[in-house]
Amino acid sequence: MTQSTQRLTAEVDGDFVVFLIGMRINKPWKVHKWLPVFLAMPRMLKELRGRPESGFLGYTMGFPVIVQYWRSFEHLEGYARGKDLAHWPAWVAFNKSVGGSRGDVGIWHETYRVLAGQYEAVYSGMPPFGLGKIGQLMPASGARESARGRIEAKTPAEALKPAASPEPALETV
Repeated sequence: MTQSTQRLTAEVDGDFVVFLIGMRINKPWKVHKWLPVFLAMPRMLKELRGRPESGFLGYTMGFPVIVQYWRSFEHLEGYARGKDLAHWPAWVAFNKSVGGSRGDVGIWHETYRVLAGQYEAVYSGMPPFGLGKIGQLMPASGARESARGRIEAKTPAEALKPAASPEPALETV
């Protein structure tokens, strides 16, 4: 990925879902409990990258959190519950494995429905990241200079208009 020398923002067409998922290794010596969880996610992400019809838009990998982007909650749920897809058997195996020892490894997720235009993003000196990997990158200038300008820009035409009352830029990124 090439690092941009510009200050950029990202725009995503339509509504989308942000799904945060992670794990916590509570008992590192119980490798047999957490290693299968740790190894399952890369397989699922590989499967999803090969299935554009799944509604999976992309992800940003980190540890202990992976941020995923989906076209809709229905797409996300469809994948999670698809018995012929990688998630379902991993979910069943996890629940069987942990049984009464849920304290050995923790898993969590949070799901956010994002309405079109109800988000903002800025990237400075970064390769495409987060929403910038799944949306369209454009200069964070003019009406898009500030976080308020980016979040209030509802259409491309409005976003290109200069801000009504320019304020000094408070952002350093």
